[in-house]
Amino acid sequence: MQALTFTAEHIVWQEVPNETSLAFLIAGCPLRCPGCHSADSWKAGLGKALTAEYLAGRLKRYQGLISCVLFMGGEWQPEALLPLLKLAQSAGLKTCLYTGLERAEWEAVSDGLIGHLDYLKTGRWVMELGGLDSPTTNQRFTDLRTGETLNHWFVKDHPQKTFAITPAQPDFFQTA
Repeated sequence: MQALTFTAEHIVWQEVPNETSLAFLIAGCPLRCPGCHSADSWKAGLGKALTAEYLAGRLKRYQGLISCVLFMGGEWQPEALLPLLKLAQSAGLKTCLYTGLERAEWEAVSDGLIGHLDYLKTGRWVMELGGLDSPTTNQRFTDLRTGETLNHWFVKDHPQKTFAITPAQPDFFQTA
């Protein structure tokens, strides 16, 4: 089994609603959507290997600071992605996958990944339709625990968009 590789790693707040996510941009996407913002990561094997050992180290470093691990791609290697999802779950974190595949396409190739995901973004990038922040998008962001589509979280000033931010330390914002 070949390890997944990634070209970028970031802590992000906007890609998964109400979560602080450790996000990995996985190299080797076979879809090559025209206008993709991550075209530089299309070539397989680029970047650094995303091994279980590497991920475990990152989870330890960010323990108590993150609530989710986000994989932007990687579904084309489900046997390499599955142990990483399980590792994140065993650390008590939520998991999310961004795939350009449509839901039915993804389920056909996902090889059991769905049971290890809390969130799933599906749909190819189509420039004319826009991304998750566009009301005309073909993409869907789903909370797999409830089946709810959460696209409204990405649309600026949407009436259903509410925030429930709870500081990790209750007295963090108090002054002496």
